[in-house]
Amino acid sequence: MAGIRTLEEILKRDPERYAITVFGEEPHPNYNRIMLSSVLQGDANVNDIVLNDYDWYESNGITLHTGDPVVKVDESKQLVISEQGRTCSYDKLIFATGSNPFMLPLPGADKEGVIAFRNIKDCETMIEASRHYKKAVVIGGGLLGLEAARGLLNLNMEVDVVHIADYLMERQLDEQAGSMLREELEKQGMNFLLNKQTEQITGDTRVKGLRFKDGTSTKADLVVMAVGIRPNVELAKESGLEINRAIIVDDYMQTSKKNIYAVGECAEHRGIAYGLVAPLYEQGKVLAEHICAEDKAAVSGYQGSIVYTQLKVSGVDVFSAGKFQDSKETKAIRVHDEFEGIYKKVVVQDNKVIGAVLFGDTGDSPRILDMMKKEQDISEMSKVAILPTEQSAGEKESPVLLMAEDETICGCNGVSKGEIVAAITNQGLTSVEEIKQCTNASRSCGGCKPLVADLLALTTGEQADTSKEPMCGCTDYTHEEVVANIRELGLSYPREVMNVLHWRTEEGCSKCRPAINYYLGMVDPLKNKDDHTSRFINERAHGNIQNDGTFSVVPRMYGGVTNPAQLRQIADVADKYNIPLLKVTGGQRIDMFGVEKEDLPKVWEELGMRSGSAYAKALRTVKTCVGEQFCRFGTQDSIGLGIELEKKFEYINTPHKVKMAVSACPRNCAESGIKDFGVVGVEGAWELYVGGNGGVDLRAGDLFCKVKTKEEIIEIISAFLQYYRENARYLERTSHFVERVGLDHMKKVVLDDSKRRKELVERLEVALSTGKDPWKEIIESEEKRKELFEKKQVESLV
Repeated sequence: MAGIRTLEEILKRDPERYAITVFGEEPHPNYNRIMLSSVLQGDANVNDIVLNDYDWYESNGITLHTGDPVVKVDESKQLVISEQGRTCSYDKLIFATGSNPFMLPLPGADKEGVIAFRNIKDCETMIEASRHYKKAVVIGGGLLGLEAARGLLNLNMEVDVVHIADYLMERQLDEQAGSMLREELEKQGMNFLLNKQTEQITGDTRVKGLRFKDGTSTKADLVVMAVGIRPNVELAKESGLEINRAIIVDDYMQTSKKNIYAVGECAEHRGIAYGLVAPLYEQGKVLAEHICAEDKAAVSGYQGSIVYTQLKVSGVDVFSAGKFQDSKETKAIRVHDEFEGIYKKVVVQDNKVIGAVLFGDTGDSPRILDMMKKEQDISEMSKVAILPTEQSAGEKESPVLLMAEDETICGCNGVSKGEIVAAITNQGLTSVEEIKQCTNASRSCGGCKPLVADLLALTTGEQADTSKEPMCGCTDYTHEEVVANIRELGLSYPREVMNVLHWRTEEGCSKCRPAINYYLGMVDPLKNKDDHTSRFINERAHGNIQNDGTFSVVPRMYGGVTNPAQLRQIADVADKYNIPLLKVTGGQRIDMFGVEKEDLPKVWEELGMRSGSAYAKALRTVKTCVGEQFCRFGTQDSIGLGIELEKKFEYINTPHKVKMAVSACPRNCAESGIKDFGVVGVEGAWELYVGGNGGVDLRAGDLFCKVKTKEEIIEIISAFLQYYRENARYLERTSHFVERVGLDHMKKVVLDDSKRRKELVERLEVALSTGKDPWKEIIESEEKRKELFEKKQVESLV
């Protein structure tokens, strides 16, 4: 991230000055490591977190060699030699080799199943392990460890977090905030083993558990070490550069060797090696200015950074900066609201703010950080002004209103309020997405997006339209504008949409093609036929592709209910096609892993079961508890309702995957509270919850209504589902959709307007009438392929 940001700064200043070549060890272009947890949790793929795709390198004339690290530097000849034997000369050489994860030198650390959490490959390893094993242990209760633990929970693993300290994230939080974070994460399902020092990792060839120095132990099928990083300096050391903890650099990021620079986590400036993105980007800016400047003396050198962190830890907003621990020389201002889960502390020394911790509400962070950077004298300020409470502030206002022009809005990328205002004013920017593309604000962790939106509203005098984000880089049209044009112009095919709306790329891209295909089918399901080629590979193949190129197949089991005949059929097919793994899923079905692509049509045909659509943007599952028929606590027939819902809504295309659950009582054994649509039985009635999500953005469903009959449930879900289909952006979960449009708005549309509800239900019924069992599609397409092949053979003979 630091190295390519340096190149961006160089291109901004003098795009023609250098011919640029990049060597990288990983087989990807540069990506946002901050978002790795989203990949682990399944809410993003590699393409979603790429910061600069291959087209960017090509359009800027940059030669990119991925998967090919440099292994030797010949300083005398100014040459680098790569692992694959490439030789490249240089005038300026920049080391941006980052860090390696630190692996504790424990007995047993070399066993299978002991890994780090540092890159995309580590994510893939954890995802694969979750398919075969149940119990994970994360060593390290810092930010990285907690993000790994959250991801493993989402992969349905039991997770212990082992931490040597007595509270979490002790480098970023004080004891109070760390304890509050623990309480919040325990509610999410994490189990913490604090004050534990691992002595040995046990097991034969694969890890089986951990033993601690206090004599206790815990079981483990997977161990993730997240105990810190070490600068990657081996090549620098072999090249003769001066090394301490990292590569020693001066204020211009120059190393001890002429024309060789270092930036990022591998660089050590004035005794400090920074591990956060904001200081690394500041270094990249100074380095770019230095090597592009004609007058080197006019460039202000890098003076170091105030270390601060603003991020979201498993759904909790956290900010910390500077020296936030109490001491004899300091005094602190504190606000602690136990009801709202908010804790704020500002540490003062010699009438200056030197540190802060904010937990649960980080809105004051830009102002506090600015005080620290300017070393502002606060002796004349009231304590309430330094850390206002919501009551003292009166009607809550956006923090950007009182911010000075030079105060930082985006800490990760170092973008000030003044820079954003100038970009909005001078370039006529009208959306947060346009601001991000122009200034880099909100490009990294995204935590400053609300502030950017507020600033846009204040600058333009209109409420910022955060929905004004282009569908993709192929067009300036938003999702909503594309849908409106499809309706108004009567467009019927993806290529037609792209031509009429003047797409920049003839074929579109992996973001817009599936979206356009969905919108066409949603607008007119009877007229517009599905474009199979515009779907993702999983949907085209009717199976989930795995990291070895095989597929997993999930037959439909309505409500999680099966019978001996189905189980025998699955077993027979598994034996016949040598399917290596059968796994019971969290959606109460059986997943068949390791199916070869060419066997998919035969597997589906011989199973004779409908597809569970585990790959589709559609209804995935309706999870049920056993209900009143068997359970002594059950008040309703949850299985019967669940099966009816699943049969009703299967194979209807939706903007994103949809999951439902039916629980027969408030004990909620089917986890109805974290589903897109959850139904909970109470005495004589049903409660309906909407917008739940068990993924990276963990969200409890909102109570939507209470009804007495299953007919009412089906009608309300139908209307809600159709409104979601018609108004959500492609790949927008119901949880995000509900938050964007508002729960009250949804109630008004679905519950209060009976005429509108009826119309929504009618339109959904039309769409349901076009639904087709996907496993039949793949068999039919295979038959058509064979028929075409035989026809071509005959034609060639003739």
